Amino acid sequence: MLGLLHTSPVHVPVFDALRDADAPGLPLRHRVRPELLAAARESGPGGVAEEVAEAVGALARDGARAVLCTCSTLGDVAEAAGAAAGVPVLRVDRPMAAEAVAAGPRLAVLATVESTLAPTTELIADEARRAGRPAEVRTVLVPDAWERFQNGDREGSLAAVVAAVRRERAAGGIDALVLAQASMAPAVERLVDDGHPGAGVPVLASPRSGLRAAAVLAGR
Repeated sequence: MLGLLHTSPVHVPVFDALRDADAPGLPLRHRVRPELLAAARESGPGGVAEEVAEAVGALARDGARAVLCTCSTLGDVAEAAGAAAGVPVLRVDRPMAAEAVAAGPRLAVLATVESTLAPTTELIADEARRAGRPAEVRTVLVPDAWERFQNGDREGSLAAVVAAVRRERAAGGIDALVLAQASMAPAVERLVDDGHPGAGVPVLASPRSGLRAAAVLAGR
C-alpha cells in the first residue's frame, strides 16, 4: 500500500486516476490535512514538522510501505519524517526536479503559493548537486491564482498559470519551466501544441512522475 499526504482534497481523485493508469491495483491510503499548509504559510515548514511526522506515522501504522507527500511546501519535512516512521517518504516534486536539472541549467519555477518557492528552489539545488550539474533558478509567483483556487475558481486559477507560463516562455533564456505545485499540473495539457513564443520550452509538473517513483518504493 502507498500512503499519500495531501493538503487539499482535490488531489485525491487526481492521484487515484494516475494510479489506475500507471500502477493499477496498487492500494492507496489518503490523508488530507489542509491545515498543515495554512500553518506552514504562517510559520514556515519547520513549524509543522511535528504534525507532519504524526501524519506520516499514522499512514505507516495503517500499513503504508511508502508515503508520497503531494504538498511541495511540506516536502522536505515529510521526507525527514520517514526515518522515525520506518517507511521511505518521497516528496512528489523530487522526480520532477531531477528531470528539470537534466533539461538544462536555466530554470524557471512558477508557484501560486509563495511559501512553495524556497523549498522548490532548494530541492532543485539539491538535485543539481546530486547530478553534478549547474542550475540557475528564477522564481515567479503567479498573481491571484491561489486565491482563485481556494475560492473554487479552478478554471481561473489555471488560466492565470497558463498566462504566466506563456510570459516566461516569451521572455526566453530558460531551458525548462517547473510548476511547483501539484495543483498546477492541469495547465500542462493546455500548453500542448501552444502557438505562443517559446512553445518548445518544456513545462514540467510533478504528479505523474512522483506517483510512479512512489509506487516503486511501495513495491510496485
